[in-house]
Amino acid sequence: QVQLVESGGGLAQPGGSLRLSCRASGFTFSSHVIKWNRQAPGKGLEWVSTISEDGYDTYYADAVKGRFTIARDNAKNTVYLQMNNLKPEDTAVYFCARLKAGKSEYDYWGQGTQVTVSS
Repeated sequence: QVQLVESGGGLAQPGGSLRLSCRASGFTFSSHVIKWNRQAPGKGLEWVSTISEDGYDTYYADAVKGRFTIARDNAKNTVYLQMNNLKPEDTAVYFCARLKAGKSEYDYWGQGTQVTVSS
């Protein structure tokens, strides 16, 4: 079955870095756009970044542009989110999600990984 499993979250200091991973299984990974979203405590879901099926096209929310980098390794069925210069406002649960092939609708989500930025 389709699975998306995030890892790499944890506690980081302001200005620090973390790298999140989203490991996929159960489907043809290279056929799907993958997005990262996050949800901060008491707030709604916020889109963070998108990567195209082949990894050549990437998009970022203004709040993370210049600090976060999304990448994928289709041979490893994994998408990464490198997060640098972390800020307390980056504290959230981070989710990766799959879009339906050729569509703009989400169909599968991971369980999320907690990122906490605090001194």
